[in-house]
Amino acid sequence: MEGVLLVNKPAGMTSHDCVFKTRKLFKTKKAGHTGTLDPDVTGVLPICLGRATKIVEYLTASSKTYEAEVTLGISTATEDASGEIIDQQELSEKPDESIIDELLAGMEGELTQTPPMYSAVKVNGKKLYEYARKGMEIERPSRTVKIHSIERISSVVMRETSASFKFRVHCSKGTYVRTLAVMIGEKLGLPAHMSYLIRTQSGQFSLSQCMTFEQIEQRLADETLRLIPISEALNHLPKWVINDTLAEKVKNGAVLPVPEPFKDADPDARITVYDEQGTCLAIYQKHPSKPSFKPAKVLFID
Repeated sequence: MEGVLLVNKPAGMTSHDCVFKTRKLFKTKKAGHTGTLDPDVTGVLPICLGRATKIVEYLTASSKTYEAEVTLGISTATEDASGEIIDQQELSEKPDESIIDELLAGMEGELTQTPPMYSAVKVNGKKLYEYARKGMEIERPSRTVKIHSIERISSVVMRETSASFKFRVHCSKGTYVRTLAVMIGEKLGLPAHMSYLIRTQSGQFSLSQCMTFEQIEQRLADETLRLIPISEALNHLPKWVINDTLAEKVKNGAVLPVPEPFKDADPDARITVYDEQGTCLAIYQKHPSKPSFKPAKVLFID
């Protein structure tokens, strides 16, 4: 089987755990996920199988949508609920919702984030969490992310000495929602952490399309499981349909003249190439210095 499996990732499993389980279920070594979710986080986790592992990078680049809860008054070492409490400030009254809404609106657009120490970002060949587990805090490079939209989706609820509310964010690849929660707290002058997170959208794939592992196993047993075909998974990219003669050249990774419809395409744009039978053969891009079209990835295997 080949294509994209849409998993509703459960809490308590790493993304790698989900890939390992998928390999066992489908009896294949060729499987890979399209974007890491922390163990406590649930939601949309696309897993590519078979020939579809070649398109992982084109699905990871997509924007994501999350629903999260931020707890104000408490900060943790990991920026989420699993970490040790490192700061606490008792709240005597409920934060003003209109002020929260105003500051969230101000976070839309480009933001600079510093990856948390408890993350998989590599510095000097080691993942940051490897340093953190040894009690080390090191300098790490900041990154620019884009917040397409962010809004509060619940009332602010007072707890004993803290307060919390839920928000929805549509953001670029590489955004740390944990760090967003901390930034919200900083803008309110309060320690804060992310107390809940679910990914509801990854690119074109939504939570409503995803299956639990129990559902996947049942559909495999019933022989009713459908994977998202490569052509459908890539339908967010421009499409070029070619004749059979040209198709043979594309299968061999030939460099071609730039087709008329794509002469003004951005040099970084990726174009999917299909034969007349509807099979996605390759992904092409413009050559950076020559008037030609070169393969970024050949997908067809005889």
